Amino acid sequence: MRRIALVGVPLVLTVGLVSAQQPPQTAPAQQTPQAQQAPRPVTSPPGQAATQVGGKWVAPKPDSEPRYTDGKWIVIDYGRPILRGRQNIFGAGAEYGKTVNSGAPVWRVGANTTTRLRTDVPLLFGGKTLAAGSYSVFVDLKPGAWTLILSNQPYQQKYDSANTTETWGSFNYDPKSDVLRAPMTVKTGADSVDQFTIQFVNMTDTGGTLEMVWEKTIAQVPFKVGS
Repeated sequence: MRRIALVGVPLVLTVGLVSAQQPPQTAPAQQTPQAQQAPRPVTSPPGQAATQVGGKWVAPKPDSEPRYTDGKWIVIDYGRPILRGRQNIFGAGAEYGKTVNSGAPVWRVGANTTTRLRTDVPLLFGGKTLAAGSYSVFVDLKPGAWTLILSNQPYQQKYDSANTTETWGSFNYDPKSDVLRAPMTVKTGADSVDQFTIQFVNMTDTGGTLEMVWEKTIAQVPFKVGS
């Protein structure tokens, strides 16, 4: 009996120590409706314009839904700035484009990192061929006369102020790396688009139009799909 009692004492003490180290159990706090909301987007949320060409709609089985197969991708990744009450975002006269360029020689076509285009097929802009591959996208802004620029200049995926050879947005842009330049048609729309948008319109397997829209400015450039 004494042995049992002696063994039992340290066990009781051990249990007591463990219990003292445990935080008191409390009921989980209820989250407020505000705390349950999804994370808010960043200042200029990332966006993507994408289309596919050259594929076919095929039904795997006679009674199944058709699926688009063997399509080739054309994709543009870019930042999407918002007006937030600003007006005449591109400016006028000698000041045209200076606000969005932010001191860079050309526009980054959006916000944040360098805008990038990836195409699985050759594309023709203004009769000039762009080989399949990945390119940086810029625009030379002039009143009523935009010029699309596609470049193979290396770009920064993470900002480095000491890097003066690779682009961040359109900073450090060097025209020597231009692969293709094509004029864009600029017109005024009826509605003011709050968030900058790049999109493909009037698409067919043989081509379409690359369109950029912000505020009431609409800029377009047609292209054809090469083989």
